[in-house]
Amino acid sequence: MTTLAIDNPATGERITELPADDAASVAAKAAAARAAQPGWAAVPLAVRKACITRFRAGIVRELDTLAATMTRETGKPIRMSRNELNGLLGRIDFFLAEVDGAAASETVFDDGGMKEQIQHVPLGVVANISAWNYPWFVGCNVIVPALLTGNTVLYKPSEYATLTGLEIARLLHEAGVPQDVFIPLVGAGAVGAALLAQPIDGLFFTGSHATGAKIAQAVGGRFIKLQLELGGKDPTYVCDDADPKAAAESLADGAMYNTGQSCCSVERIYVHEKIHDAFVAAFVDTVKTFKVGDPLSEDTYIGALTRAPQLELLEAQVADARAKGAVLLAGGRRGAGPGNWFEPTVFAHVNHGMALMREESFGPVIGIQKVGGDGEAVALMNDTRYGLTAGVYTPDAQRAQALLAQVNAGSVYWNCCDRVSPRLPWSGVGDSGVGLTLSRYGIQTFTRPKAWHLRQT
Repeated sequence: MTTLAIDNPATGERITELPADDAASVAAKAAAARAAQPGWAAVPLAVRKACITRFRAGIVRELDTLAATMTRETGKPIRMSRNELNGLLGRIDFFLAEVDGAAASETVFDDGGMKEQIQHVPLGVVANISAWNYPWFVGCNVIVPALLTGNTVLYKPSEYATLTGLEIARLLHEAGVPQDVFIPLVGAGAVGAALLAQPIDGLFFTGSHATGAKIAQAVGGRFIKLQLELGGKDPTYVCDDADPKAAAESLADGAMYNTGQSCCSVERIYVHEKIHDAFVAAFVDTVKTFKVGDPLSEDTYIGALTRAPQLELLEAQVADARAKGAVLLAGGRRGAGPGNWFEPTVFAHVNHGMALMREESFGPVIGIQKVGGDGEAVALMNDTRYGLTAGVYTPDAQRAQALLAQVNAGSVYWNCCDRVSPRLPWSGVGDSGVGLTLSRYGIQTFTRPKAWHLRQT
């Protein structure tokens, strides 16, 4: 029997081993989801909403235990695990409040005996290959609206957050979602590949660009609904009229929160030359207050990296930056002891010849580059194959809007960063992916419009 080992990234210790799926079990589960889908779609929306409401109550009831499970298997500091779960409650509330309107049939023409309507029908069987960095957020961005709109879901959590994925499944089943309507899959890449081979109606993936490209190639000839939420190299520009200390404190958190393992983490910072030195000093001072330690400790801010291979990538970026003239102001090394630790790292005097400013870091590493003005900043912000988020710090609203209008990104921020709202679509351009979640559009993405032409005789 194939098994999946679950290790604690903060200590390197084995947590458990789980029975894993194989190609045969994935096929059987896909067949079960297909058979169950028409019945689930026929269940009144009010009943489906009641299941999700009970699921929400289960999260509230078990929040501390669920947070501890997530922290042990991902290395996320416990405060941030609780933040994720508490933040999820508002997203669930949004989906529950908006699904009736988003999924309702629309009459778009009614005249002379001819009526035209649009019906939003479920996609059918939705496959969700989810991420480990925010397993509740990322998973439920797909799971909740997919179930509410009448789809069945085949859910493969990341192998680095499988215990959390199984907790999601348990709470959904306890809330009344039938076993064959929401089906978790356990395993790594081979299980994901087996899932792609099934006759699914939609594939929703969150992860790296490299894996997303492989998925697109694997399913591209089948013309199913494909959504890929991939990486980012998210820039922020601090203008000369910004408060350097306030901007530095905000952006240090935006760069280092969740140990820098967020799709929308600030990954490169451009600062106007007039305030550059004051900003850098305040930024380094802020980062030095971030405590590195046991993720289960309440005062820990920087936890362990979830994936051990990321340590080598960060070391390579640090070595490349130093070799090309960057100035290291903090960190720059692996942490001592067992587990996947990397010091919060800050570089100044960086440029776009360095991997640090071009390739996704996904860790507590940041480069700060001095710029001479707005035009240079915008050009550098757009000098990337990614386009997930971008931000500007300035007290001047008109200036911020003019700058952000020129930046190629799915989400833009004025005087804030690293923020996601359920009311706004979450999407990217370029190598940051295709499709969207969240907002009313993120509910409708789990449906297809069916056109009705109705003539009264």
